[in-house]
Amino acid sequence: MMNHPQPRLIPVTDPAAEIALWQQRIESVLERWLPPETQDPVRLHRAMRYASLGGGKRFRPVLVYTAGKALGLDQRLRDAVAAAIEFVHAYSLIHDDLPAMDDDDLRRGRPTCHRAFDEATAILAGDALQALAFEILARELPPGSPRSMAAIRALAQACGSVGMAGGQALDLDAVGRAISEQALTRMHRLKTGALITASVTIPGILAGANADTLERLASYGEHIGLAFQVHDDILDVTGNSELTGKSTLADVALNKPTFPSILGMANSRKKAHELRSEAIFQIEHIDGDTQGLEWLADYVISRDR
Repeated sequence: MMNHPQPRLIPVTDPAAEIALWQQRIESVLERWLPPETQDPVRLHRAMRYASLGGGKRFRPVLVYTAGKALGLDQRLRDAVAAAIEFVHAYSLIHDDLPAMDDDDLRRGRPTCHRAFDEATAILAGDALQALAFEILARELPPGSPRSMAAIRALAQACGSVGMAGGQALDLDAVGRAISEQALTRMHRLKTGALITASVTIPGILAGANADTLERLASYGEHIGLAFQVHDDILDVTGNSELTGKSTLADVALNKPTFPSILGMANSRKKAHELRSEAIFQIEHIDGDTQGLEWLADYVISRDR
């Protein structure tokens, strides 16, 4: 990748304002890494950009930036990890929306990638985005460093069969079946939680955090990852599709188990708040500015999309 001017960093003390700046920053970072849509193969590159630059909460990159700041991680490394994780997330959304998976028509308020282009192009765009994620890490992380290898391994595990892909497999197996809360929790710890956890632990790995800090970051990530999914299940029932950017009652239509369907709405809300509280408890003793991580724990259970 060619060198480009880095987006200007603006010091702020308000967590909400700082998160907004991280959201702006990741847009320009993603733009720099994506191939131009005029470069062959044009249709593939257009699909990659369509899926990656179509808005969204940018929750995972913001976690990278916020955790990296708390641990004093170099900004260039934060950019690399944030982009890699967001490209993995974008690839997962493309594939999850396919007819063979969730068969969704709407994502982020727009037609899903396979609807905007075609199924074959969407599959290839997802494949290429996953490859780009690891290319970024291979280019940007310090060569020959054990920390770099550990970070790459952590991302690979988070998106593989013991992470996101495994969670999606369990999700597909659960369609039309009655499963326990324990089984649903396990599924979402992999499908949703693994990449969210990696978003806070990889900055810790690269910053050389001690074992206790890494364990606390992992626990924080696991708890907010599950809280994120519980709240998503709630929004699938109560949300407004104009705000969420995707079809509501989609899980009901597919006969998929959800936290509200197993626990009921009131207990699902209670569970989300308990998970949020435990996440905040885990980072209370981390040496660094964790205000942003606390703000994000509140955000995951209060958002409207």
